[in-house]
Amino acid sequence: MWDWNGTLLHDIDAVIEATNASFAEIGLPRITLERYRELYCVPVPLFYERLMGRLPTEEEWEVMDDIFHRHYWTLAGTCGLAEGAAEILARRRYEGLTQSLCSLAPHDQLIPILRTHGIENHFLRVDGRTQGSHSGKSEQMARHVAAMEGIAADRMVVIGDAVDDAVAARHVGAMAVLYTGGSHSRASLETAGVPVVDTLEQAVETAEALVAA
Repeated sequence: MWDWNGTLLHDIDAVIEATNASFAEIGLPRITLERYRELYCVPVPLFYERLMGRLPTEEEWEVMDDIFHRHYWTLAGTCGLAEGAAEILARRRYEGLTQSLCSLAPHDQLIPILRTHGIENHFLRVDGRTQGSHSGKSEQMARHVAAMEGIAADRMVVIGDAVDDAVAARHVGAMAVLYTGGSHSRASLETAGVPVVDTLEQAVETAEALVAA
């Protein structure tokens, strides 16, 4: 089960640019990629609390969230897939192996991007976010797994770039492998207590070993 942003889609540069645009609106200093990966967490308002020393007000949050998404979706169309992603997805489909995609990206914006990259048909199921929640992926993943009839959760491996992916996997009874190419530092990912890898090829190899164990 793949994550999208920061995993299959290499969008971290767009994320940093959009984050800094939102920070500028309320007078926060620019953030570096290293600092972002060190502090990032879900729910996202807690990430801002780590930066600001307090939770943003409702008004501040609405402003930052709106500006972030406006900038991010302007840039997202220029982002490419992560190294090796297209080949891995195609190979697994050719070999008759199953894969799905569960993302907190808005569903109606996710599907056109998958089509643009020519990978939509590689997945048994694709679920993007249809509700305005920033509380994490656990409930989204539970709905995704429930819809995958005939596949037991304990035979699924989530591949993502965030600690929240591992939390959501644990919530549904699945396994997880975390990839360092996205939103978290390696040190942050290692707190999740699941395998951490540096490439998607390693992620798939590790996932297959977990299922075979």
